Amino acid sequence: MQLLFPRRCPICDRIVTPAGEKICLECLKKIRPIAAPWCMICGKGLAEAGELCEACRRGRMHAFRRARALYDYPSVAHSIYRFKYEGRREYKDFYGEEMAKYLGDYVRGTGAEGLIPVPLHPRRLRRRGYNQAKELAEVMGRELGLPVFDKILFRVKYTAPLKEQNYKERQNNLKKAFLVRQNDVKLKTIILIDDIFTTGTTVDEAAAALIEGGIPNVYVLTLAGGMEG
Repeated sequence: MQLLFPRRCPICDRIVTPAGEKICLECLKKIRPIAAPWCMICGKGLAEAGELCEACRRGRMHAFRRARALYDYPSVAHSIYRFKYEGRREYKDFYGEEMAKYLGDYVRGTGAEGLIPVPLHPRRLRRRGYNQAKELAEVMGRELGLPVFDKILFRVKYTAPLKEQNYKERQNNLKKAFLVRQNDVKLKTIILIDDIFTTGTTVDEAAAALIEGGIPNVYVLTLAGGMEG
């Protein structure tokens, strides 16, 4: 399969060199993991030693208990765009495995019973063909031995693209966007999976819906996130 359909690098989008890898070894040097210190609540990278970012120090409340992200968003922004909008579904293998490898201890430390991907609205899912959060969750679940529950949380409100909106606009846009339709397995602790954590509005609304639906402990893990300053 690799000979017929050679894998493309998630960073440069060229055929991976050397063959058999999931990312070009030169490109591996270009992506920046969020290294300590990071905010102990939202996971944002901190410019200097400390436990909380400025927003969390000021008392900004989140529905989730704690969040972590693997990469500094600017270093993978173009890659994530292709992953989401240009059909580069194959990137999931590298990114999902890296999330499991480097944040597996965080996942295990939560005692999570499974992973729940942030869902897309059906209209957007039909247009895109797949949900990038679900793709990441399935690879992570395979690597960590955790089930993926994608029939619990649903996106019931079609929202405008969020990237050009400020925090308040995002909040208003996402109100009542998510709904829990079942929790038959009576989950108590889950990890919510998404691709990007910026303001945290999306995962906050999704976490609030899960809590209202009977899952009291919601943690968050994303592929990329922001840095303070």
